[in-house]
Order: sequence, then structure tokens, then C-alpha cells
Amino acid sequence: MSLVISEDIVKASGLSEKELILELIILLFERKKISLGKAAKLAQMPLLQFQHQLAMRNIPIHYDESDLEIDLKNLQII
Repeated sequence: MSLVISEDIVKASGLSEKELILELIILLFERKKISLGKAAKLAQMPLLQFQHQLAMRNIPIHYDESDLEIDLKNLQII
């Protein structure tokens, strides 16, 4: 699927096309519509770089106790 953003909308945003796309991806992540990994992949960034973008905006990473339990179980398998 492709998403076409008109040049008028890009100009109205005051952002470059790349910046606008990143802001949309961050918004989807912030609203818990996509995962951290998917967001980084969509943004075509390494995970750590995407996390830095979130930190610059004071957006917390969605990570709760159940995520920790899953990570701990996965570590025990290794």
C-alpha cells in the first residue's frame, strides 16, 4: 500500500517530506497503533535511533510488566 501526501500538505506542515513522515510514524507509535519495532522499520531507522527520536520528544516507550516477563522468559531460553 502506498500513501500519497500532496505537496500542499507537506508545505502547510512546515516540515520536509521526511520529517512529516517521521512525525506521522511517531504519532502512530504514541497512540499504540504500531509497535516500536514496526515504527523504527517504517521510519527506516535503527531501533536505537528511533528511540532517540522518541526521547527528544519526551515520548515514553510502551513497556510494561508483561513485556518484561516475556523478555525474561526469552532470555531464559537462550
